[in-house]
Amino acid sequence: MKRKTIPFLALAIGLASSACTNMSPLFGGSTTALAPSAPAPAAAPAPPPILPFDDAVLAAANDVFARAGVPAGTERVALVIDPLVDGMAGEQTAATRAMGERIAELARSRYPHFEILPFDSASLRRAPWVLVGTFTPVSAEGRTEGSRAAYRICLALADLGSGRIVSKGLARSQLEGVDGTPLPSFRDSPAWVRDPRVEAYIRTCQGTKAGDPIQPAYLDGILTASLISQAVEAYNAGRYREALERYEAAEATPAGRQLRVLNGLYLANTRLGHAEAAGRAFGRLVDFGLEQQRLAVKFLFRPGSTGFVAERRLSGAYPMWLAEIARGAAAREACLEVAGHASRSGPEPLNERLSLLRAEAVRGLLVANDARLTTRTIAAGYGSREAMVGTGRDDASDVMDRRVEFRVVNCAPA
Repeated sequence: MKRKTIPFLALAIGLASSACTNMSPLFGGSTTALAPSAPAPAAAPAPPPILPFDDAVLAAANDVFARAGVPAGTERVALVIDPLVDGMAGEQTAATRAMGERIAELARSRYPHFEILPFDSASLRRAPWVLVGTFTPVSAEGRTEGSRAAYRICLALADLGSGRIVSKGLARSQLEGVDGTPLPSFRDSPAWVRDPRVEAYIRTCQGTKAGDPIQPAYLDGILTASLISQAVEAYNAGRYREALERYEAAEATPAGRQLRVLNGLYLANTRLGHAEAAGRAFGRLVDFGLEQQRLAVKFLFRPGSTGFVAERRLSGAYPMWLAEIARGAAAREACLEVAGHASRSGPEPLNERLSLLRAEAVRGLLVANDARLTTRTIAAGYGSREAMVGTGRDDASDVMDRRVEFRVVNCAPA
């Protein structure tokens, strides 16, 4: 089967810069008149220093608040914080939660002209300012591939009344001592999909400058985002019935068909023992991923093995997951590349070999579910080349680096 690999997600990091090309004039006649030499291109600004985590958070937060231009003594500005996320996967982690709490504390103590409000529909009716932020592991050159050397913090203040970015704050944090473990609702989520709504949140921070419009897909879905935030908080606290109600309310909105909602419906129904509803939710999640051409699933394997972990609490749902993926692919008559990935720990040749063997094992289970996929699937191993976290910790913080992806590819001519 001739394949075309779907490009890996590349989220824009930092502010874009433009290059100008200086054209030398063409001379005719006299050779004595010379054009002035073109000025040397301006050097790229030096990246911010790498600071301890708390210092970096405060530097970025002070930057974004100080640049906001709210004179002291003026009427208080309503401000909500849309929970910060990892800049690659869009997940909330222990680190991003700590950042949000520290930023809110700073605003209350040092910037009293901001009135911190809950992120809910009542607050949004006041057309407040909203703070968004990302926390992204990057290399020394600021890239999201290769060996990671720091976390890059991006904060943005946006005015929902005007629909524009007010100010930005940037900093870099040390990797040491930072807890990048996803919060329970993200840790437990079975799948990851490239989601336009989450990407719009990330671009609102990483792809803008002061004065730019807020990303439309983020602005249009902010009410849904507030419901999701409440659902995530309820799930993390073990209030699963409340979480299910909030996820269902989010799904009923125009922006409700998105990754966080579908994962949440699956998780809450699973926790409440609603097996059929959980299965239907996972099926919708599969369909959503295949529509986006790429579905990543968090299968957990035994170390150095192609076998799944034996603990039923972790792997008991895998047969249902595989059956739904096979059903979705067969129903769409799709061809899939089953792509294995590995974290950055260990020798890369071994990572590539193990990721391929795991992809082949998963492909075999798909074919066992539906024989039509025999000629419609191939396996590939990418090792750690497409790591999303890339810290090489090999724990719950970089489980996304050990994912198995199902990528829709072109089918070979019959």
